[in-house]
Amino acid sequence: MKIGIITSRSKSSADKSVMQQATALLTERGAVVEQIVPEDRFIDVCEIKVEHDLYILKSGSEAAMALAWALDLEGAAILNPYPAVAMMKDKIIATRRLQSAGVPLPATFIADRAELFAELLDRGPLVIKPYRGGSQGRGVRIVRDKSELAEIEPGGVLFAQRYHPSDGRDHKIYRIGDQVFGVMRVWPPRTYEDKLGEPFEVSSDMKEITLGCGRAFGIDLYGIDIVASRGKLYVVDINTFPGFKGVPDAARLLADYIETKLN
Repeated sequence: MKIGIITSRSKSSADKSVMQQATALLTERGAVVEQIVPEDRFIDVCEIKVEHDLYILKSGSEAAMALAWALDLEGAAILNPYPAVAMMKDKIIATRRLQSAGVPLPATFIADRAELFAELLDRGPLVIKPYRGGSQGRGVRIVRDKSELAEIEPGGVLFAQRYHPSDGRDHKIYRIGDQVFGVMRVWPPRTYEDKLGEPFEVSSDMKEITLGCGRAFGIDLYGIDIVASRGKLYVVDINTFPGFKGVPDAARLLADYIETKLN
């Protein structure tokens, strides 16, 4: 079994990561695992060919996505599949897919310039975030006053959602195959323990929402963020390959899941 993990330099060297632990387990079970960091080398596009039984798309960088696209065209088996990841990385397309699947989302808006959101602030705050990529809260800001819109630099399409204050801690929901796990976390995390969070029993409503997200993209390995606000649930983010921090026995579960994709 040959596995190629398309990753970033920081992720490939993260000793405590669930992916690194799962990689060690797969190696013990006889798999040959190669870390592929596209940013560390040039790639001859004409020479791209399928050299592994399975590729794991762990990075969402432009270089990683370009390599995955080329491999997909060559017929490579990729986890998660490139077309699904490409849709999920574009928040506009992802929102439409989730809306069509009946997933509860905040009201969502796009505009070419920040000032065009001004009238929306009359009805409450907005969360403005990058519409492509973005993770761990990078580039995300809550805007409450119209004067704050002038601080947002232009640079393409802007993506905004209605802000719903959480009733408590963040709800991180993870899916690995047929299993769904919940972890509550404080935000922003200040310690490693904060990042691990506290496991909780996923309610039937949250589980159905989670499964609906998977149906929207045809996948069963991902993570979502759910905000509970004034008794209602909203999906505010979806992650194509999360870190699974706080999921009990996550490394073994992930290694087992990856093995099923090799058979």
